[in-house]
Amino acid sequence: MTRASTMTRAQFEERFFGMLRWVVIAFLAVITVAPFYYMLLLSVKPIDALLLKPGQLWISLHDFTLATYRSVLKPATEGGQGFLGMLLNSALVALGTVLLTLAAAVPGAYAISRLKFFGSRHVSALFLAVYLFPATLLAVPLFVMFAKMGLSGSLVGLAIVYIAQTVPVSIYMLKNYFITIPFSIEEAAAIDGASRLQTVRRIILPLATPTLMATGLYVFMIAWNEFLFALLFLAADPGKWTVSLGLQQLANGIEVPKTVLMAGSVVLTIPVVLLFFAAERLLTEGLTSGADKG
Repeated sequence: MTRASTMTRAQFEERFFGMLRWVVIAFLAVITVAPFYYMLLLSVKPIDALLLKPGQLWISLHDFTLATYRSVLKPATEGGQGFLGMLLNSALVALGTVLLTLAAAVPGAYAISRLKFFGSRHVSALFLAVYLFPATLLAVPLFVMFAKMGLSGSLVGLAIVYIAQTVPVSIYMLKNYFITIPFSIEEAAAIDGASRLQTVRRIILPLATPTLMATGLYVFMIAWNEFLFALLFLAADPGKWTVSLGLQQLANGIEVPKTVLMAGSVVLTIPVVLLFFAAERLLTEGLTSGADKG
């Protein structure tokens, strides 16, 4: 009797928590997808249809339009918002930031995880201490310094600022993975005559591909969405604006229809979503391995 009741209770708990898990997943999916769906819906509506039925959660083929996207992407000289050029600027800054950040973070993280030197145990904490300083505190000194160097109004200067922001946390993330790679692998490579650089290039980096992908995506999202430094460095030259600056300009525009604003928001969001799904497998493996490392 006791055994039967125990089994029944175990089965009940298994079914209950199994159903609860799917309910939670469905709830999280709804609150995540619903805002993006409504934003996408408004972006393909004409403004008159939106004013007549603002709460309608579907759109008829008669009302469907892509004129908002043409308005957003068309150059400002042709009466548009110029988002196509801003997308190019954002892509150049974000991709450059990712490549240079990883180029600096990989050897730094490897050195911290493998080499023994004075203060090696506290270096990671010092790197993370950079984030104790708010961006608003660093913005003005950085702007003054870069202005004296002639980089205050350039995409290169903006990328340098992003690299300085993302290298510390990238080193911390990569270091946590590198320390889990057994020393025996590198010892075997050394016995075979491989130098330390060859070991890193041929063994460590292929093993760390998931974590490199996860770190690169994290850096890309920071550089793609950042607004404060982009505003400070590029506000005087609209031709060098990034997408985040253009979207803020749309939000502040009195004569800009909300449908055009939503189209700009979709244009800002889609590249990150596509990149995430393209890297989903490697990203998931990287995050899972990071969780296992503890």
